[in-house]
Amino acid sequence: MQFNRASGLLLHLTSLPSEYGIGDFGGEAYNFIDFSKKANQKLWQILPLNPPASGGSPYNCFSAFAGNTLLISIDKLIEAGLLKMGEVTNVPNFTETKVEFSRVIKFKNELFLKAFNRFDKLAEGDGYAQFKEENEYWLPDFCLYMALKEHFDNNVWNRWDKNIAYREKQAIEKYRNKLADKIRYQEFLQYIFSKQWRELKNYTNYNGIKIIGDLPIFVAHDSSDVWVHPELFDLDGGGNSRKVAGVPPDYFSKTGQLWGNPHFNWKRIQEDNFLWWRKRFEKLLEQVDIIRIDHFRGFEAYWEVDASEETAIKGKWVKAPGYELFSAVKQYLGELPIIVEDLGFITPEVNKLKKSFGFPGMKILQFSFGEKTFLKLRPEDCEKYCILYTGTHDNDTLLAWYKGLRQSKNIRVLKMLEKYYGITNEMSAEKICWTLIEAVYKSKANFLIVPLQDILCLDNQARMNFPGTVVGNWLWRYRKGDITKKMEEKLTILAKKYHR
Repeated sequence: MQFNRASGLLLHLTSLPSEYGIGDFGGEAYNFIDFSKKANQKLWQILPLNPPASGGSPYNCFSAFAGNTLLISIDKLIEAGLLKMGEVTNVPNFTETKVEFSRVIKFKNELFLKAFNRFDKLAEGDGYAQFKEENEYWLPDFCLYMALKEHFDNNVWNRWDKNIAYREKQAIEKYRNKLADKIRYQEFLQYIFSKQWRELKNYTNYNGIKIIGDLPIFVAHDSSDVWVHPELFDLDGGGNSRKVAGVPPDYFSKTGQLWGNPHFNWKRIQEDNFLWWRKRFEKLLEQVDIIRIDHFRGFEAYWEVDASEETAIKGKWVKAPGYELFSAVKQYLGELPIIVEDLGFITPEVNKLKKSFGFPGMKILQFSFGEKTFLKLRPEDCEKYCILYTGTHDNDTLLAWYKGLRQSKNIRVLKMLEKYYGITNEMSAEKICWTLIEAVYKSKANFLIVPLQDILCLDNQARMNFPGTVVGNWLWRYRKGDITKKMEEKLTILAKKYHR
């Protein structure tokens, strides 16, 4: 993939300001794009847009294809005539700086039902039938799955009645009729999600900004994908995962990370030339301009842990058919705009796979100060064909990282920061962050991404995710007014000075 020198911001949609408790596709998203354009930013990186299961993680979702309908804008439903102003009263007093998922779900679903009832009475037009036709591969099954989840008290699919858990033909017909209204409601939500996102993406692209979207390698066991295609996953006779995904002990955790996602049955997946994967890429390319593949090393070899284990320590590396997969994707879909997350335990084989397809990888400023890596990864010496980040959703914010160096008395790295960037403890938090941001701007890396938290010079109360933990993640939101003209001007100066 060829790309020109550019910079951008990392911000997930849930982190946008909104009076409705969670960021959405409404006015503040458009304001963020306006800010990005004025600040000379050409990229906007988001996290996966899929519907998260409990905990709000966009990396643990009910579907690899469907959209997170909590992102639907209430204000846009009013504009479309699907809600009346008088129906959106008594908005709860949501916390400004955190997503309160359970309260948001309850509040929004009540309004979505009202909008659906109004939509149902209107003539089906405005592309609804076309949307259903274009998404035939996944939409009917996903909508039935969500209706069934509600019907069976939100239990995992393999705890439903056996006939429907294992998709017997008669059972599917029975429940399609029995839950017809619930299924139609789910179709409506996905349609509105798609429509509102398309409008926002068009606006973003019109303003000269490309969207980088995430493709997680794994899916949740409790998902329509596993229910519909159990043969594509490593399951036992009872529909439970036999082996689960994770990573061995690393920088983030002494016991590794046990993600718990089922592993793929790659042999079966290859039989139809990776159809399910090709459909995934196809769908995501409708929604974003550039795909970032998460945990790319898992396509060369993945860490396999027995489902009975409580940590990821006891596992083994198993080869994956990454070359065959990406060859099939290229054969059917052509050259794709792909970047890859090649962090962690990276072998020569992983690098070979990456280079075979010309996929640029990632570099993280915070990881650039190791004993052996500094001279190679220092922003000034960074390779051109990569994406350089100050940090990601999985890292400390820049400010928290620097404070951590001080607290741990990491004299070696502190001296490096002083020698190369003039950073001292006497400097203000803002000065420290912007000095490091400028350091990455001047780098050779073609793409540069800075999380909004670093632009705002925030501490770890604004961190999105602590890997290896399940509570308290994915919650951060910025407040209306946090983004200022001064920030816009500083970013503009950097973008122009360093030709981004």
